[in-house]
Amino acid sequence: MISRPPRDRPHPLRLAALVILFAGLVTMIVFAGGMLQGVQEQQHLIQTWNADTAHRPVGAPAFDLKLRQPVDGVDFEIRVPRLGYSAAVKEGVTTSVLYSSPGHYPETVWPGDPGTVGVAAHNVYWINFPQLAPGDEIDLETLYGTYKYHVTGSAIVDPNNRSVLVPNAPGYHLTLTTCWPLWAGAFATQRYVIFSDQYAP
Repeated sequence: MISRPPRDRPHPLRLAALVILFAGLVTMIVFAGGMLQGVQEQQHLIQTWNADTAHRPVGAPAFDLKLRQPVDGVDFEIRVPRLGYSAAVKEGVTTSVLYSSPGHYPETVWPGDPGTVGVAAHNVYWINFPQLAPGDEIDLETLYGTYKYHVTGSAIVDPNNRSVLVPNAPGYHLTLTTCWPLWAGAFATQRYVIFSDQYAP
C-alpha cells in the first residue's frame, strides 16, 4: 500500500495575510453598500423636499414656529452654487443622520434667526471644502424663505471644539463642519470648518 506524504500546514503568516485580505474585502463591500444606501436615501429626501416646497406658501413668515420643524425628516436644503452641490439637511448630528445627509446642530439657530446656523456632514458625502474661498455663496432654502450667505474664512479645529458654533459678532452666520482630512473617512481626527455671514436683506 502506497502512503501519501503528509500535507504541509499553511504557514502562519500566509494564513494571517489571507484572513486580513478577507476582512478587508468584507469591509469594503459593507462600506460601499452603506454609501450606496446613503446616496439613495439622500436622493429620496431631496425629492420629498422639492415636492413639499412646491406647495410652500409665498411670503410665509419666518417667525412661524410651525415651519421650523422637520418636514418628512428634512429641516431645510443647502446649496453651494459654485460646486453644483445641494442636499437635504436633517435635524441632528448623530452618526445615523450624517450617514445619509448633512445635519443641523440642534443647539444652533434656524436660518433667519440672529446667531449661527450650524450644519455638519460626513466627509464621505460632503463637498470639497478646500475649494471654497471667501466670497463664495452658500444658500439655505427653508419653508419660509431662502437665506444667502457668503464665505468669510475657514479653520481646522479639534473635534470637541464647539466654539466655532458660537457667533463671534452680532448678526446672522452659517458655520459648516466636516471631518478632516477628507480622505481619512471615519478615521479623521480633526474638523474642517467654513465660516460664512448672511448677505444683508
